Amino acid sequence: MIHPKTELKFINDNIGHGVVATEFIPAGTITWALDKLDREFSPEAFKKMEPLYQDILETYTFRNSHGNLVLCWDLGRYVNHSFNSNCLSTAYDFEIAIRDILPGEQITDDYGYLNISKPFRGFDEGTKRKVVYPDDLLKYSKMWDNKLLKVFNKIPILEQPLKSLISGDIWKEIIEVSENKKPMESIIKNFYSAK
Repeated sequence: MIHPKTELKFINDNIGHGVVATEFIPAGTITWALDKLDREFSPEAFKKMEPLYQDILETYTFRNSHGNLVLCWDLGRYVNHSFNSNCLSTAYDFEIAIRDILPGEQITDDYGYLNISKPFRGFDEGTKRKVVYPDDLLKYSKMWDNKLLKVFNKIPILEQPLKSLISGDIWKEIIEVSENKKPMESIIKNFYSAK
């Protein structure tokens, strides 16, 4: 489930639509969490589908660490890629804002940690990276972990509209990580390889 203070909006002719914040979302806020309405498709089920459905799933899903394609039921499927994303996935089935997100600003992910099946060229944002590759999670996990660690301790102290979607065990772990009683699980835990 995507953060409730968001809406779908037309961005431009190149990007199309995207998810934007309707109010200020501070760094450390959970911006998306896996929920019971999100649907998973196994690699086997995907292979049996007609090309029309395969194309839809390739466009609107991400692969989890088991290789299942996860289709978000809400606006979460419209979150666009950015090499300078303002959100990052965690190893705990939720994403957080890694910097403050202003009203009207797009909610963005780096598709490099979403286990894409084939490379694609992103829009030029003035970054060194120009192409997203299926193994980006292996290359950049330490950098992404460092970004997560800078704001992870804010999770328990901020208002979290999606907190009810986080299990008690995970919330306990979030607190332990925030209090330096336990190391944060690395984002690399999300990596999937079909090989």
